[in-house]
Amino acid sequence: MLDLFSAFGLAGSAGLNAYIPLLLVALAARFPLNDPLLNLAEPYNIIGSWWAIGIISVLLVIEMLVDKVPAVDTVNDVIQTFVRPAAGAVLFAANADIVTDIHPVLALGAGLVVAGGVHAIKGVARPVVTATTAGTGNWLVSLVEDIVAFFTSILAILWPVFGVILLVGVLFFGWRLYRRRKRRTAFR
Repeated sequence: MLDLFSAFGLAGSAGLNAYIPLLLVALAARFPLNDPLLNLAEPYNIIGSWWAIGIISVLLVIEMLVDKVPAVDTVNDVIQTFVRPAAGAVLFAANADIVTDIHPVLALGAGLVVAGGVHAIKGVARPVVTATTAGTGNWLVSLVEDIVAFFTSILAILWPVFGVILLVGVLFFGWRLYRRRKRRTAFR
């Protein structure tokens, strides 16, 4: 059951930033060397290879830099509309116990829906931030998203139940904030 919570937490954090949970899972599958934290099933164990860790690290740096620049972050979010759900699908299915218990297509679909849903909420909230701050608040929101993705991923790997609770709490808070701002603009 904990692997299921871990899968949901990792897929959810991929909806915020695809490369943070991918890198953390890759490192957990590699370290400690004699007994890694995660044992990924075939074919997902390739995520823990050195070349995959290198590629994910480079993509993470690019993602974190371009997501802080106004206007460029919008283009990045359009590109990430395909990347984040795909990363969520792979992360969901990558847990060894999940793949053996659930059909891989179902696991991939669940990860796709979770990461896609989180990304959709982010896609709705980000234009509100851009409009209310004239784009100057986007870097801060992006930084907060990265921090939430990092801690949700860490919790999903080490303490899966808390990772899911954190992700649900942040999404709930973000949705309430969005609705509150929407109501304020409707009354003006």
